Amino acid sequence: MITTDPGHGILTALDTLCPMHCIISRSGHITHAGATLQKLRPDTPLIGQRFLNLFQPVQPRNITSIPDLHAAAARHARLRLRFRNSPRTDLQGLMVPHGSGGAIVNLSFGISIIDAVQDYALSNADFADTDPTVEMLFLVEAKSAAMEASRKLTRQLHVAKLAAEEQALTDPLTGLKNRRAVNHILHRMIDSAQEFALMHLDLDYFKRVNDDFGHAAGDHVLKSVATIMVDETRSEDVVARTGGDEFVLLFHSLCDRNKIEGIATRLLARLERPIPWQGDNCRISASMGTALSVDYNAPSAERMLADSDAALYRAKRNGRAQHLFHDQRPPLSADGANPINLFTIQQKGDPI
Repeated sequence: MITTDPGHGILTALDTLCPMHCIISRSGHITHAGATLQKLRPDTPLIGQRFLNLFQPVQPRNITSIPDLHAAAARHARLRLRFRNSPRTDLQGLMVPHGSGGAIVNLSFGISIIDAVQDYALSNADFADTDPTVEMLFLVEAKSAAMEASRKLTRQLHVAKLAAEEQALTDPLTGLKNRRAVNHILHRMIDSAQEFALMHLDLDYFKRVNDDFGHAAGDHVLKSVATIMVDETRSEDVVARTGGDEFVLLFHSLCDRNKIEGIATRLLARLERPIPWQGDNCRISASMGTALSVDYNAPSAERMLADSDAALYRAKRNGRAQHLFHDQRPPLSADGANPINLFTIQQKGDPI
Protein backbone atom coordinates (compact mmCIF):
# COMPACT_ATOMS: atom_id res chain seq x y z
CA MET A 1 0.00 0.00 0.00
CA ILE A 2 3.05 2.29 -0.26
CA THR A 3 2.83 4.87 -3.03
CA THR A 4 4.95 7.62 -1.49
CA ASP A 5 8.38 7.27 0.03
CA PRO A 6 8.57 8.93 3.42
CA GLY A 7 10.47 5.86 4.49
CA HIS A 8 9.35 2.29 4.54
CA GLY A 9 10.04 1.99 8.26
CA ILE A 10 7.81 4.97 9.07
CA LEU A 11 4.93 3.53 7.05
CA THR A 12 5.30 0.17 8.75
CA ALA A 13 5.26 1.85 12.15
CA LEU A 14 2.17 3.88 11.23
CA ASP A 15 0.38 0.77 9.98
CA THR A 16 1.06 -0.95 13.31
CA LEU A 17 0.42 1.97 15.66
CA CYS A 18 -2.32 3.72 13.69
CA PRO A 19 -4.21 1.20 11.52
CA MET A 20 -6.87 3.84 10.80
CA HIS A 21 -4.54 6.58 9.52
CA CYS A 22 -4.09 7.95 6.04
CA ILE A 23 -1.50 10.18 4.39
CA ILE A 24 -2.76 13.05 2.24
CA SER A 25 -0.70 14.72 -0.49
CA ARG A 26 -0.49 18.44 -1.16
CA SER A 27 -3.24 17.99 -3.75
CA GLY A 28 -5.54 16.37 -1.18
CA HIS A 29 -5.26 12.81 -2.51
CA ILE A 30 -4.79 9.82 -0.25
CA THR A 31 -1.36 8.29 -0.87
CA HIS A 32 -1.35 5.69 1.91
CA ALA A 33 -3.99 4.18 4.18
CA GLY A 34 -3.93 1.88 7.19
CA ALA A 35 -5.40 -1.59 6.87
CA THR A 36 -8.36 -0.96 9.19
CA LEU A 37 -9.33 2.26 7.42
CA GLN A 38 -9.20 0.44 4.09
CA LYS A 39 -11.39 -2.31 5.59
CA LEU A 40 -14.17 0.24 6.03
CA ARG A 41 -14.42 0.55 2.22
CA PRO A 42 -13.38 -2.89 0.97
CA ASP A 43 -14.75 -2.31 -2.55
CA THR A 44 -13.13 1.10 -3.02
CA PRO A 45 -9.31 1.42 -3.02
CA LEU A 46 -8.59 4.47 -0.87
CA ILE A 47 -5.24 5.28 -2.46
CA GLY A 48 -5.80 7.86 -5.16
CA GLN A 49 -9.12 9.05 -3.71
CA ARG A 50 -9.54 12.74 -2.90
CA PHE A 51 -9.90 12.97 0.88
CA LEU A 52 -12.75 15.48 0.71
CA ASN A 53 -14.60 13.36 -1.85
CA LEU A 54 -14.50 10.44 0.58
CA PHE A 55 -15.13 12.28 3.85
CA GLN A 56 -17.52 15.08 4.80
CA PRO A 57 -16.04 17.38 7.47
CA VAL A 58 -18.48 18.00 10.35
CA GLN A 59 -16.15 20.04 12.57
CA PRO A 60 -14.52 22.41 11.90
CA ARG A 61 -17.30 23.40 9.53
CA ASN A 62 -15.10 25.78 7.53
CA ILE A 63 -13.14 22.97 5.82
CA THR A 64 -14.46 23.05 2.27
CA SER A 65 -11.25 22.93 0.21
CA ILE A 66 -7.76 21.48 0.18
CA PRO A 67 -6.18 24.73 1.50
CA ASP A 68 -8.65 24.62 4.41
CA LEU A 69 -7.60 21.06 5.05
CA HIS A 70 -3.90 21.91 5.12
CA ALA A 71 -4.57 24.92 7.32
CA ALA A 72 -6.26 22.58 9.79
CA ALA A 73 -3.24 20.30 9.65
CA ALA A 74 -0.91 23.21 10.36
CA ARG A 75 -2.65 23.88 13.65
CA HIS A 76 -2.94 20.17 14.53
CA ALA A 77 -6.68 20.43 14.37
CA ARG A 78 -9.04 17.86 15.80
CA LEU A 79 -11.58 16.71 13.22
CA ARG A 80 -15.03 15.21 13.15
CA LEU A 81 -15.85 13.51 9.87
CA ARG A 82 -18.31 11.12 8.32
CA PHE A 83 -18.24 9.08 5.16
CA ARG A 84 -20.14 10.65 2.30
CA ASN A 85 -21.65 7.33 1.20
CA SER A 86 -23.36 4.56 3.16
CA PRO A 87 -22.74 3.46 5.79
CA ARG A 88 -22.11 7.05 6.84
CA THR A 89 -20.05 6.21 9.89
CA ASP A 90 -19.00 9.10 12.15
CA LEU A 91 -15.27 9.37 12.82
CA GLN A 92 -13.03 11.64 14.82
CA GLY A 93 -9.38 12.31 14.23
CA LEU A 94 -6.26 14.41 14.52
CA MET A 95 -4.43 15.96 11.55
CA VAL A 96 -0.77 17.01 11.50
CA PRO A 97 1.46 18.32 8.67
CA HIS A 98 3.63 15.83 6.82
CA GLY A 99 6.22 16.14 4.06
CA SER A 100 6.02 18.95 1.53
CA GLY A 101 2.57 20.30 2.06
CA GLY A 102 0.91 17.01 2.91
CA ALA A 103 -0.70 15.75 6.12
CA ILE A 104 -1.25 12.68 8.21
CA VAL A 105 -4.75 12.06 9.57
CA ASN A 106 -5.26 9.50 12.34
CA LEU A 107 -8.92 8.49 12.75
CA SER A 108 -10.97 6.62 15.33
CA PHE A 109 -14.63 5.74 15.86
CA GLY A 110 -15.23 7.38 19.22
CA ILE A 111 -18.72 6.66 20.52
CA SER A 112 -19.74 5.17 17.17
CA ILE A 113 -17.54 2.14 17.81
CA ILE A 114 -20.49 -0.15 18.57
CA ASP A 115 -22.18 0.56 15.25
CA ALA A 116 -18.87 0.28 13.45
CA VAL A 117 -18.12 -3.16 14.88
CA GLN A 118 -21.50 -4.37 13.61
CA ASP A 119 -21.31 -2.59 10.22
CA TYR A 120 -17.78 -3.69 9.36
CA ALA A 121 -17.34 -6.93 11.35
CA LEU A 122 -14.34 -5.51 13.19
CA SER A 123 -12.42 -7.28 15.93
CA ASN A 124 -9.61 -6.41 18.32
CA ALA A 125 -7.12 -7.44 15.57
CA ASP A 126 -8.16 -4.33 13.62
CA PHE A 127 -6.85 -1.96 16.29
CA ALA A 128 -3.49 -1.23 17.83
CA ASP A 129 -2.91 -3.05 21.09
CA THR A 130 -2.55 0.28 22.91
CA ASP A 131 -5.80 1.65 21.47
CA PRO A 132 -8.36 2.08 24.26
CA THR A 133 -10.92 0.96 21.69
CA VAL A 134 -9.75 -2.60 22.29
CA GLU A 135 -10.59 -2.34 25.98
CA MET A 136 -13.88 -0.70 25.09
CA LEU A 137 -14.71 -3.64 22.83
CA PHE A 138 -13.99 -6.07 25.65
CA LEU A 139 -16.13 -4.00 28.01
CA VAL A 140 -18.95 -3.82 25.50
CA GLU A 141 -18.75 -7.56 24.92
CA ALA A 142 -18.73 -8.22 28.65
CA LYS A 143 -21.65 -5.85 29.17
CA SER A 144 -23.58 -7.46 26.31
CA ALA A 145 -22.95 -10.91 27.78
CA ALA A 146 -24.03 -9.71 31.22
CA MET A 147 -27.17 -8.07 29.82
CA GLU A 148 -28.06 -11.20 27.84
CA ALA A 149 -27.53 -13.31 30.95
CA SER A 150 -29.71 -10.86 32.90
CA ARG A 151 -32.44 -10.99 30.23
CA LYS A 152 -32.28 -14.78 30.21
CA LEU A 153 -32.55 -14.90 33.99
CA THR A 154 -35.44 -12.44 33.92
CA ARG A 155 -37.25 -14.59 31.35
CA GLN A 156 -36.64 -17.70 33.44
CA LEU A 157 -37.91 -15.99 36.58
CA HIS A 158 -40.98 -14.73 34.72
CA VAL A 159 -41.74 -18.21 33.40
CA ALA A 160 -41.19 -19.66 36.87
CA LYS A 161 -43.48 -17.03 38.38
CA LEU A 162 -46.22 -17.79 35.86
CA ALA A 163 -45.81 -21.51 36.50
CA ALA A 164 -45.99 -20.98 40.25
CA GLU A 165 -49.08 -18.79 39.90
CA GLU A 166 -50.71 -21.35 37.63
CA GLN A 167 -49.82 -24.14 40.02
CA ALA A 168 -51.29 -22.18 42.94
CA LEU A 169 -54.60 -21.92 41.05
CA THR A 170 -54.74 -25.47 39.69
CA ASP A 171 -55.96 -28.73 41.18
CA PRO A 172 -53.02 -31.14 40.74
CA LEU A 173 -55.17 -34.27 40.28
CA THR A 174 -57.63 -33.13 37.61
CA GLY A 175 -55.88 -30.10 36.11
CA LEU A 176 -59.00 -28.02 36.79
CA LYS A 177 -59.00 -24.68 38.59
CA ASN A 178 -59.07 -24.87 42.39
CA ARG A 179 -60.98 -23.05 45.12
CA ARG A 180 -58.52 -20.16 45.21
CA ALA A 181 -58.99 -19.63 41.48
CA VAL A 182 -62.78 -19.70 41.87
CA ASN A 183 -62.67 -16.99 44.54
CA HIS A 184 -60.38 -14.83 42.40
CA ILE A 185 -62.49 -15.23 39.24
CA LEU A 186 -65.78 -14.76 41.10
CA HIS A 187 -64.72 -11.44 42.60
CA ARG A 188 -63.40 -10.27 39.22
CA MET A 189 -66.70 -11.12 37.50
CA ILE A 190 -68.71 -9.37 40.18
CA ASP A 191 -66.48 -6.28 40.11
CA SER A 192 -66.93 -6.04 36.32
CA ALA A 193 -70.75 -6.31 36.69
CA GLN A 194 -70.76 -9.35 34.41
CA GLU A 195 -73.78 -11.63 34.34
CA PHE A 196 -72.97 -15.25 35.17
CA ALA A 197 -74.25 -18.47 36.65
CA LEU A 198 -72.58 -20.36 39.50
CA MET A 199 -73.25 -24.10 39.63
CA HIS A 200 -72.24 -26.29 42.55
CA LEU A 201 -71.88 -30.00 41.73
CA ASP A 202 -71.31 -32.83 44.19
CA LEU A 203 -70.91 -36.49 43.24
CA ASP A 204 -73.38 -39.02 44.61
CA TYR A 205 -72.13 -42.37 45.94
CA PHE A 206 -68.49 -41.41 45.45
CA LYS A 207 -67.60 -42.82 48.87
CA ARG A 208 -68.72 -46.25 47.66
CA VAL A 209 -66.17 -46.08 44.84
CA ASN A 210 -63.34 -45.53 47.31
CA ASP A 211 -64.71 -48.17 49.69
CA ASP A 212 -65.30 -50.83 47.01
CA PHE A 213 -62.37 -50.23 44.62
CA GLY A 214 -59.83 -48.11 46.48
CA HIS A 215 -58.61 -44.55 46.23
CA ALA A 216 -56.85 -45.12 42.91
CA ALA A 217 -60.27 -45.87 41.41
CA GLY A 218 -61.62 -42.75 43.10
CA ASP A 219 -58.88 -40.65 41.52
CA HIS A 220 -59.67 -42.20 38.14
CA VAL A 221 -63.35 -41.31 38.55
CA LEU A 222 -62.52 -37.72 39.50
CA LYS A 223 -60.34 -37.32 36.40
CA SER A 224 -63.10 -38.80 34.23
CA VAL A 225 -65.66 -36.44 35.77
CA ALA A 226 -63.36 -33.48 35.10
CA THR A 227 -63.08 -34.48 31.43
CA ILE A 228 -66.86 -34.78 31.11
CA MET A 229 -67.47 -31.34 32.63
CA VAL A 230 -64.89 -29.69 30.38
CA ASP A 231 -66.50 -31.41 27.36
CA GLU A 232 -69.96 -30.12 28.28
CA THR A 233 -68.95 -26.49 28.90
CA ARG A 234 -67.64 -23.70 26.71
CA SER A 235 -64.02 -22.62 26.50
CA GLU A 236 -64.85 -19.33 28.26
CA ASP A 237 -66.50 -21.11 31.20
CA VAL A 238 -64.61 -22.14 34.34
CA VAL A 239 -64.63 -25.65 35.79
CA ALA A 240 -63.01 -26.08 39.20
CA ARG A 241 -62.56 -28.79 41.78
CA THR A 242 -63.07 -27.17 45.16
CA GLY A 243 -63.07 -30.22 47.42
CA GLY A 244 -62.81 -34.00 47.41
CA ASP A 245 -65.77 -34.71 45.08
CA GLU A 246 -67.11 -31.15 44.97
CA PHE A 247 -66.94 -28.98 41.88
CA VAL A 248 -67.92 -25.44 40.89
CA LEU A 249 -68.79 -24.32 37.36
CA LEU A 250 -68.93 -20.65 36.36
CA PHE A 251 -70.81 -19.79 33.17
CA HIS A 252 -69.74 -16.45 31.71
CA SER A 253 -72.57 -14.20 30.45
CA LEU A 254 -75.11 -17.00 30.80
CA CYS A 255 -78.18 -16.65 32.99
CA ASP A 256 -80.74 -18.36 30.74
CA ARG A 257 -82.38 -20.99 32.95
CA ASN A 258 -83.40 -23.22 30.06
CA LYS A 259 -79.85 -23.34 28.69
CA ILE A 260 -78.38 -24.00 32.11
CA GLU A 261 -80.94 -26.74 32.70
CA GLY A 262 -79.90 -28.24 29.37
CA ILE A 263 -76.25 -28.30 30.46
CA ALA A 264 -77.22 -29.85 33.80
CA THR A 265 -79.30 -32.52 32.05
CA ARG A 266 -76.42 -33.50 29.79
CA LEU A 267 -74.04 -33.62 32.73
CA LEU A 268 -76.43 -35.79 34.74
CA ALA A 269 -76.84 -38.22 31.85
CA ARG A 270 -73.12 -38.60 31.22
CA LEU A 271 -72.17 -38.86 34.89
CA GLU A 272 -74.65 -41.72 35.41
CA ARG A 273 -72.88 -43.85 32.80
CA PRO A 274 -70.61 -46.50 34.34
CA ILE A 275 -66.93 -45.53 34.45
CA PRO A 276 -64.71 -48.56 33.70
CA TRP A 277 -61.92 -49.36 36.15
CA GLN A 278 -59.72 -52.44 35.86
CA GLY A 279 -62.50 -54.74 34.67
CA ASP A 280 -65.13 -53.29 37.00
CA ASN A 281 -67.58 -50.40 36.61
CA CYS A 282 -67.69 -47.45 38.98
CA ARG A 283 -71.19 -46.01 39.27
CA ILE A 284 -71.90 -42.50 40.45
CA SER A 285 -74.34 -39.67 39.80
CA ALA A 286 -74.33 -35.98 40.65
CA SER A 287 -76.47 -33.45 42.46
CA MET A 288 -76.31 -29.80 41.40
CA GLY A 289 -77.42 -26.39 42.57
CA THR A 290 -77.18 -23.12 40.65
CA ALA A 291 -77.32 -19.44 41.60
CA LEU A 292 -77.74 -16.68 38.97
CA SER A 293 -76.09 -13.29 39.39
CA VAL A 294 -79.18 -11.55 37.92
CA ASP A 295 -81.26 -12.76 40.88
CA TYR A 296 -79.36 -10.44 43.25
CA ASN A 297 -79.48 -6.66 43.53
CA ALA A 298 -75.85 -6.74 44.62
CA PRO A 299 -74.38 -10.21 44.12
CA SER A 300 -71.61 -11.34 46.43
CA ALA A 301 -69.33 -14.33 46.04
CA GLU A 302 -70.05 -15.63 49.54
CA ARG A 303 -73.84 -15.37 49.16
CA MET A 304 -73.92 -17.02 45.72
CA LEU A 305 -71.63 -19.84 46.84
CA ALA A 306 -73.81 -20.45 49.88
CA ASP A 307 -77.07 -20.33 47.88
CA SER A 308 -75.87 -22.68 45.16
CA ASP A 309 -74.52 -25.06 47.80
CA ALA A 310 -77.86 -25.00 49.62
CA ALA A 311 -79.68 -25.76 46.34
CA LEU A 312 -77.29 -28.66 45.71
CA TYR A 313 -78.10 -30.25 49.07
CA ARG A 314 -81.83 -29.76 48.55
CA ALA A 315 -81.40 -31.69 45.30
CA LYS A 316 -79.38 -34.35 47.10
CA ARG A 317 -81.94 -34.76 49.88
CA ASN A 318 -84.73 -34.84 47.31
CA GLY A 319 -83.41 -38.01 45.68
CA ARG A 320 -80.03 -37.07 44.19
CA ALA A 321 -79.08 -37.09 40.50
CA GLN A 322 -80.92 -33.82 39.89
CA HIS A 323 -80.42 -30.10 39.51
CA LEU A 324 -82.16 -27.21 41.31
CA PHE A 325 -81.83 -23.43 41.14
CA HIS A 326 -81.26 -21.67 44.45
CA ASP A 327 -84.83 -20.25 44.52
CA GLN A 328 -86.40 -23.52 43.38
CA ARG A 329 -87.99 -25.95 45.81
CA PRO A 330 -88.51 -29.69 45.19
CA PRO A 331 -92.13 -30.60 44.42
CA LEU A 332 -94.34 -31.89 47.24
CA SER A 333 -95.48 -35.51 47.32
CA ALA A 334 -99.08 -36.45 46.50
CA ASP A 335 -100.12 -36.27 50.18
CA GLY A 336 -98.59 -32.82 50.57
CA ALA A 337 -95.59 -33.99 52.54
CA ASN A 338 -92.22 -32.57 51.62
CA PRO A 339 -90.11 -35.44 50.30
CA ILE A 340 -86.98 -33.76 51.60
CA ASN A 341 -87.67 -34.94 55.15
CA LEU A 342 -88.89 -38.36 54.00
CA PHE A 343 -85.75 -38.90 51.96
CA THR A 344 -83.55 -37.81 54.85
CA ILE A 345 -85.20 -40.31 57.17
CA GLN A 346 -85.28 -43.19 54.67
CA GLN A 347 -81.70 -42.74 53.48
CA LYS A 348 -80.08 -41.94 56.80
CA GLY A 349 -76.62 -43.43 56.86
CA ASP A 350 -76.47 -44.02 53.10
CA PRO A 351 -73.12 -42.69 51.82
CA ILE A 352 -73.37 -39.48 49.88
